[in-house]
Amino acid sequence: MQAWQVHENAEPSEVMRLEDVARPVPGDGQVLLKVRAANINFPDVLMCRGHYQVRPPLPFTPGVEICGETEDGRRVIANPALPHGGFAEYAVADAAALLPAPDSLDDAEAAALHIGYQTGWFGLHRRAHLEAGETLLVHAAAGGVGSAAVQLGKAAGATVIGVVGGADKAAVARELGCDVVVDRRSEDVVAAVKEATGGRGADVIYDPVGGEAYTQSTKVVAFEGRIVVVGFASGTIPSPALNHALVKNYSILGLHWGLYNTKNPKLVQHCHEQLTELAARGAIKPLVSERVPLAGAADAVQRLGDGVTTGRIAVVPTGAQA
Repeated sequence: MQAWQVHENAEPSEVMRLEDVARPVPGDGQVLLKVRAANINFPDVLMCRGHYQVRPPLPFTPGVEICGETEDGRRVIANPALPHGGFAEYAVADAAALLPAPDSLDDAEAAALHIGYQTGWFGLHRRAHLEAGETLLVHAAAGGVGSAAVQLGKAAGATVIGVVGGADKAAVARELGCDVVVDRRSEDVVAAVKEATGGRGADVIYDPVGGEAYTQSTKVVAFEGRIVVVGFASGTIPSPALNHALVKNYSILGLHWGLYNTKNPKLVQHCHEQLTELAARGAIKPLVSERVPLAGAADAVQRLGDGVTTGRIAVVPTGAQA
């Protein structure tokens, strides 16, 4: 079969190589899956660079989120068991963690429903307890992680402010349903958010960016607001001033969604049921901006790493062959 292999750590476009390799052999409790679509996530970029908290042994195949097909023909969502990731014709995954792919979504959309939407659901509902009528601020609102949070926030009855970088991404954020869109490249984010909220600020802030975005968040978070720290796509990990959190009465909430798979997997299943129901009634629908063939995976992963993509890019193998 064909699979992308990473033999050393550097930029994805430099180290990802499409090779002919043997099909992976499932271990105990694992199943072989034909990859129908693989969604590209920022951890794929970080793993290529060697900067992710999980470092699979070299060589490895990236791709942490797929819609796959079991040997008996079931369509499932899975996180492949590295080093046999999803940017290949076949992958392996833990049988106990398979989730049914919603009938309302195609393969690429189903592949994109899992990590970003689970992270959004846990961040907004489990950690921040977002309530209808509150104001939600989403950084990088046109990206894969941010777009999921925007849709989930709207589904929860919140007013959503989306912060983006550039006019093209601003247009995407509006299409996603943001009530207010702030272009950080041409607007003062802090002033714009304060104006949009009548000076009150945002009740919940969803931050997958870090760096300057986090600094902006501390300036616009409302009384008793909650900042959900999801990741550091900017490459800069902020050092919060806890005295500032004290004097403004706001909470800083960390979210590492992957921990729930081991700490409380029943919650992951419950979340998937909620997401499936939301997808079935059209309240959420993953924004798949591109569907690329297997041969285009390295270029697509690099573009995600360069910050020039919107929504999700799905890698769709044309056919799984030995």
